[in-house]
Amino acid sequence: MKRDWVYLVQTDTTVGFLSCDPARLAAVKGRPASRPFLKAYPDFAALTKELRIPPKDRRYVRKSVKTSFILPNGRSFRVVTGPHADFLRPFGGCYSTSANRHGERFDVDFARGVCDVVVESKEGFRENPPSRIFRLSRKGRKKVR
Repeated sequence: MKRDWVYLVQTDTTVGFLSCDPARLAAVKGRPASRPFLKAYPDFAALTKELRIPPKDRRYVRKSVKTSFILPNGRSFRVVTGPHADFLRPFGGCYSTSANRHGERFDVDFARGVCDVVVESKEGFRENPPSRIFRLSRKGRKKVR
């Protein structure tokens, strides 16, 4: 497994592209490289090695499921569970995005054609609702999606 490859995987929410190289993800999606990507972590310990979570939000983040967060500095992250977390563990965390062209719906043929590696279980790929997103700030949490 290489860190700069783009992987097509069934995430804990929907079908997504994963890579440790955000520039490769931007190129695959046809999205401006200046727009930041969410980073998915396999557990809270891996997350805290790279990011500092405000003390008042740590418990909420630790107990949240299928929820993404945006920190005051603009970095976004999500701690995942299940087989998706097992896939991420060797990397320590990867940038993640939905497996579609920028601004379009999921197309399995497009996704298979642009990724380097397809990681598919016997259940196949399924589009599920995306994660909830909360912006964390000193004033509290605000729901974005």
